[in-house]
Parts: sequence; structure tokens; C-alpha cells
Amino acid sequence: MPRTAAPLLASHSPNSPVPRAADSDRRRTNASVVLRSVLEHGPVARSTISRLTGLSPASVTDYCARFTELGLIRESATPQRSKGVGRPHVPVDLDASRFVVGGVHVAVPYTTVALLDLRGRVVVERRIGHDSTNPSLVLARAAEGLDALLTEAAGTTPLGVGVAAGGWVDRDSGTIVEHPLLGWRDVPVRELLGARTGLPVHVDGHARALVNGERLFGRARGSRSVLHLFVGNVVDAAFATNDEVHHGPRSQAGAIAHLPLRGGTEPCDCGRVGCLQVELSERTLCRRAREAGIVDGVNPTHVVTAAERGDPVAVRLLTRRARMAGRAVGLLLDILNPETVVVTELGVLRREDCLRALREEVGDARASAVVPTSFPDSVLAVAGGSVMLDVLYRDPLSV
Repeated sequence: MPRTAAPLLASHSPNSPVPRAADSDRRRTNASVVLRSVLEHGPVARSTISRLTGLSPASVTDYCARFTELGLIRESATPQRSKGVGRPHVPVDLDASRFVVGGVHVAVPYTTVALLDLRGRVVVERRIGHDSTNPSLVLARAAEGLDALLTEAAGTTPLGVGVAAGGWVDRDSGTIVEHPLLGWRDVPVRELLGARTGLPVHVDGHARALVNGERLFGRARGSRSVLHLFVGNVVDAAFATNDEVHHGPRSQAGAIAHLPLRGGTEPCDCGRVGCLQVELSERTLCRRAREAGIVDGVNPTHVVTAAERGDPVAVRLLTRRARMAGRAVGLLLDILNPETVVVTELGVLRREDCLRALREEVGDARASAVVPTSFPDSVLAVAGGSVMLDVLYRDPLSV
């Protein structure tokens, strides 16, 4: 499939005091802030980008010319009148019609495959159930699903694929190191999926991926520090400060599955009681709902449906889970003190009483900092796509 140009480094003399690596880093950073400005403010005049970024008008013009050549931005059809004398400004905006990125999210019962545009909007998505959790089979079916979506979105060009999953995901090696619920260990996702798609593949944990999605396209844009808590079958967290997500050695940061949760009653495989993941997981929610005779399966949305029909036990199960998630948020707030907390949890996304219960547990002083995910209808698709879109916006001239 087509590839875009590699970065063009500025030339300089052998006696230049600026090393080539530093020059490359500077150009990459400058390109990133220019494209981010177009994302956040477009349609926007080049003079405004210069003012927002502190770069010279000539530099902004140069980067915009490169982005236009690559097809990432385009000039607006309607010029903007200057408040002073002179010619009207011709603003630039993202060209979200030409390129897409693939998004793959591997959950326990199914894989979500999707295509997203450059604004992080889902163009098309599909859910593929797991007949087997064999990693080769799961990734082969994901590649087939992406190929079908690209056929459906004829006329667009894929820039690459982002893959998000729970468990221990090593971004640098593109490997899912350990995912106990899937039974995966040391799965070379980047290698396997790249071989099947012929596209660049980037891999990260889903909580970190969603922090990137929130800071690029969601409510957390502009926040100096962001914490994300993901509560599904897997429970994990991610933390970003000054636009940088903390990964830690081999990307192990955010592993909170065995944090003790006050009031927890569920026995954990580690031998303790009330660990965060076993207490909050969707498996536990569905098991409790089955025991109460509310549902007969393992789909947590059926519990939400029962609550919407007025089942008081279903309401109680969901609000209790939200309160326990609020206790987890409180713990993480005490440790990290972020400016914004984003929570992805089914009840919180669907019901005001659950969001209220979570915020009450956090406490009035900090409740306003806690918000549900910005992507309630497409959170898993956005998680996968955001892995690749983060790469694009950090180094747009190399994608």
C-alpha cells in the first residue's frame, strides 16, 4: 500500500554546533505543534498558528506546505478577512477525507476493528467474536476485518494500524507481554499483524491509548495532567503529564489490578480479597447478576438493560460498582493528584445515577475533575485508532 515521505532534515555544515540528531528532534517537535494547532483550531490562519506556537511565520508556512504536499491539510475554500489592511488570510484545516488509520482493540470476548479519520472520528467499525483466543487466529481475523473495512471505505488510504489491549503491553517491542484473561504471553503483535496487513503497526495498552485519544480529541485536551481509569474485564490506569504518557520500564506503568479496594469481598487468584480487578471486572458484575436472576449470560450491557427497565437489583449492582470505581479513583487521586480524571466504565457511561455515585465516593472537593470518557459509543475503536494517531501527531513528517 502507498507510503508517505520520510522526514526531510535541514542541511547544515559539518562545523555546525547543532548536532543532526538535535536538529531532527527540533523539526519533529515543531512539525507536531503546527499540526496539533491545525487539529485544535482549524480552519486557522497561518499567522494565528505562528502566534499560538511561537514559531516564525516562515517556519509555519514551510511546515504547512509540507503537510499540504503530504495531503494532511488543505486550504479552506473561504478566505478570512483581515481586521487590518492587506489581503485576506487563507486558513488551513485538516484534510480528513484522504487518509484513515486502522484501529484494533483486543478484548476478552471479541476484537473491535475500525477505521478512523485524522480527527479521531470512527468512519466504520466491526466487532469480531472470539471462537478461539489463539493469538495467531485472533490477529489473522483482525487483519481480514481491516481489509474488509478498507474495501468498504474505498477511496481512502491507510497510514497504519494501532492496536490496543489490556494486560501488560510493551509499546517499544510491539508485544503483548502478558494478558492472563486471554492466556497470551509474549505475543509479537506488531510483527504478526504487520506481516498480514503490510502496514506499519503500533501497539499500546488501552488505558494509555485512551489518554492519548482524550488529549488529542476529547475533554482532556489542554489539561496539564490526565489520569484514565479503564474498568472492563481488565481494570487498569494510565497517567499523562505535560502531554507525555508515563510508560515505565517495559511499559508496565498502570498495572493496578491488585490494588486493595476498601469494602471489597471478592477472592482473588493472588490469594487476597478485594483486589481492584476482581472486584470491578465485568465478569464479576455478570456473575452477580446471574446469581440474582437478572441475566443468564456474560454480556454486561444486559445488566444495564435490566436497570433501564426498572429492575432494582440491577440498579443496585451498577451503582455499587460505580461507587467502588469511585473509591479506586480516590486512591489514584491521592497518589497522583491529576487535573482531570477520565473514567471508562459501562454504568458511568450509560447512567447518570452511576456517574453521581462515583462522584459522591470521590468527594465534593474533587468530583468536578472526574468525567466519563469522551467516546461513549466508540471507546474501543478509538482506543485502537488513537495508538496510531498519537504516532502521527508526534511525528507527522515521518508517517
